[in-house]
Amino acid sequence: MVIYICNCITRNSAYLYMYKLMLIKNILRLFKDALFGKEKEFTSGSIGRAVFLLSVPMILEMFMESVFAVVDIYFVSSVSVDAVATIGLTESVVTLVYAVGIGLSMGATAMVARRIGEKDEQGAEKVAVQAIFLGVFVSLIIGFLGIFYAKDILRLMGAEASVVESGFRYTQIILGSNVTILLLFLINAIFRGAGEASIAMWILIGSNLLNICLDPILIFGWGPIPGYGVTGAAMATMTGRTLAVLAQLYILFFGYSRIKLGWNKLVLDLKLMWNLVKLSLGGIGQFIIGTSSWIFLMRIMSTFGTDFVAGYTIAIRVMLFSFMPSWGMSNAAATLVGQNLGAKKPDRAEKSVWITGKYNAIFMTAVGIIYLVAAPTLIGIFTQEESVLKFGAICLQIVAIGYFFYAYGMVLTQAFNGAGDTYTPTIINFICFWIFQLPFAYTTAVLLGWGPKGVLIAITSAEVLICIISFFWFRTGKWKLKEV
Repeated sequence: MVIYICNCITRNSAYLYMYKLMLIKNILRLFKDALFGKEKEFTSGSIGRAVFLLSVPMILEMFMESVFAVVDIYFVSSVSVDAVATIGLTESVVTLVYAVGIGLSMGATAMVARRIGEKDEQGAEKVAVQAIFLGVFVSLIIGFLGIFYAKDILRLMGAEASVVESGFRYTQIILGSNVTILLLFLINAIFRGAGEASIAMWILIGSNLLNICLDPILIFGWGPIPGYGVTGAAMATMTGRTLAVLAQLYILFFGYSRIKLGWNKLVLDLKLMWNLVKLSLGGIGQFIIGTSSWIFLMRIMSTFGTDFVAGYTIAIRVMLFSFMPSWGMSNAAATLVGQNLGAKKPDRAEKSVWITGKYNAIFMTAVGIIYLVAAPTLIGIFTQEESVLKFGAICLQIVAIGYFFYAYGMVLTQAFNGAGDTYTPTIINFICFWIFQLPFAYTTAVLLGWGPKGVLIAITSAEVLICIISFFWFRTGKWKLKEV
């Protein structure tokens, strides 16, 4: 009997081991498929698998997108305070370029995904061409202003005379080459809409690696190459982005993308371009509303002293790393909604959103629990100043309370965008950020005397409100009827 029981345990242990081994192999295979874009059609099959295959490259793409400025700051901080100030002030202006790029990319993703779902690849190609034309046209206007009015732009941003004289070349190069920023956003959005998120990811990985290699060489000099200081950082960034865009165009014209362009397809279609502009205006509005609200919140926070601002800033940087997977999954939801609506499968589109939202909520809730428990330890990595550490930890903990709602709110917002309904999220953001969050933050923090905690409570409350409004608006199903 004892021998029989031992044999059963041994046999079951062997089965369990084989099961675990098989599970690990399947996960690794799935991860590999995600990285190399094995699947591009997401209107059939397992929705959970589709979410994973789209989310992994999109998460890595989000991470790569945030690396550019961080790398520049890291190297330039060894040059001078003026150099760092130049980057900071220029990036504040470039935020407007990002707003245009993100808005146009939302419209491009929605329209390309819809055409792909309809099996209309020629239609998707036409959208891609108009998006590229539009990006080039807008960038010419911004580039002209950046090249010829760089000093005036820096002065307008409040730069001191020394910063203007030492840094205007950086501003000229970054704004003058803004076409690379817009096309990088737009063409990657085209790839995502076509279900080819892995291409967008690999493009940004290559671009960032090149930027990391060129930064120290062009900033400090190496061998016969002179050091250009902060201007070298702009040269490195421009080079990395330019080669990335050339790689994107090569793939579109000669590569293996589902979207295949040719010189004969470069035809201006003003009606289609106007439809893209109308879609994109909602996306631009979302970005501007969200960004401006954070600026006003920072202004309220600054009235309570430098320590609170420092703690708030550090906490935001920590939270950004947890937001990247959330943004990646939300972008996956946008592609799934667009493709499935195009395939006349609105129920599958809706189901994709709820499944993506569930996965996102599980992830964000887990991160929120970590923040609640280990906030002081995490903030302590960046500072040992007691007052800064204490407030940074409180900031993480209060905002983390709303992570479950943030997760669903982000997915639902991107679902509207993926359906081509970019104005609904704009209205929701306007209500929740400008009508509710800002007055609530000022009332609680200043008028009621709650201090910085009032601002944090307002942030969490607004995210909860976004989730609730988005939930009920989404349940009406009107987004399923949106034509793009």
